[in-house]
Amino acid sequence: MKIDIKRHVDNPLITPKDIKPTRKEFKVDGVFNAGATKYKGETILLLRIAESVISTNEDQIAVPVLEKKDHGYEITIKHYDKVKDNEEFGFSDTRKVYLKKKERVANLTSLSHFRIARSSDGVNFIVEDNPSIFPEGKYETWGIEDPRITLIDDEYYINYSAVSELGVAISLIKTKDFKTFERMGIIFPPENKDAAIFPEKINGQYYVYHRPVPKDIGDLNIWVSSSKDLINWGDHEHLMSVSSKDSWENGRIGGGAPSFKTDKGWIHIYHAADKHSQYCLGAFITKLDNPTDIIGKTDEPILIPSEDYEKEGFFGNVVFTCGTVLEDGIVKIYYGASDEVMALAEISVEELYRVLGV
Repeated sequence: MKIDIKRHVDNPLITPKDIKPTRKEFKVDGVFNAGATKYKGETILLLRIAESVISTNEDQIAVPVLEKKDHGYEITIKHYDKVKDNEEFGFSDTRKVYLKKKERVANLTSLSHFRIARSSDGVNFIVEDNPSIFPEGKYETWGIEDPRITLIDDEYYINYSAVSELGVAISLIKTKDFKTFERMGIIFPPENKDAAIFPEKINGQYYVYHRPVPKDIGDLNIWVSSSKDLINWGDHEHLMSVSSKDSWENGRIGGGAPSFKTDKGWIHIYHAADKHSQYCLGAFITKLDNPTDIIGKTDEPILIPSEDYEKEGFFGNVVFTCGTVLEDGIVKIYYGASDEVMALAEISVEELYRVLGV
């Protein structure tokens, strides 16, 4: 089925060269996976900025982490030698240093923070020079990643992945003005990520889609949970599974962007990866009064990596969204491409209805 979705002609909208590093010894590896919303007539992107240490020796890797000191947490640099440390550590994945004996990640090669970009037209963005939200404390020593923004009443709730040697947890922050931010703490412990909170209560409950990460039993599927206060979540239910077939979503699926309300139901743009780690975007729709009842789903992806900036980059063959904006019947999908740049694709709600079969 041919799908009428259009990439913006100015893609990529934001690239690493548009970002000022936080320190002179850092370089920006990627600006991607941004949360998106409207605020006072402007489009706000809360960008994930991944930075690493500038290296002059190709045989060495310098890794930035937060480390606890007597006066609090501060950035320190760990060093690895690709030759001398080769027996103990693996360096084949540019995103991480791998501890071979324990078969686990020893460190990430970059440290991510969040930074605000503003636009009057949703295309041309001005990126702030300084971080808006920076990692804090023992649950964020390896950074903060992939923010989603949900407007509930007059407050914006930002859920994100808090990453440390303790694992990946889902944390929550709220703001009214995108100037001051109140940390609300962890809402799902490790290992969990890709959470997307609904923008209003349904039958007296808040709802969230999220993706637990089972290790030995089970697949990387989407679950749904509910809460009365956005902090304490329960009534956990399995929502959607990866495909058992040789398909575009047989590796993992995840929360994508927060759902948006339409006349026919809640539409959700989600991501999926195959067993070769190609990330695509799909969509599903649920009943308005029941976000656990899927009434339509795309059989094929609505967006597949095909452009150079989607196929080649820090981690290629990836399109990944954390935020959409619905305006005048058009869904603006802001997405990270190749874990390196920000891009925009647009699709009408009517076209989504058609491909969803509703």
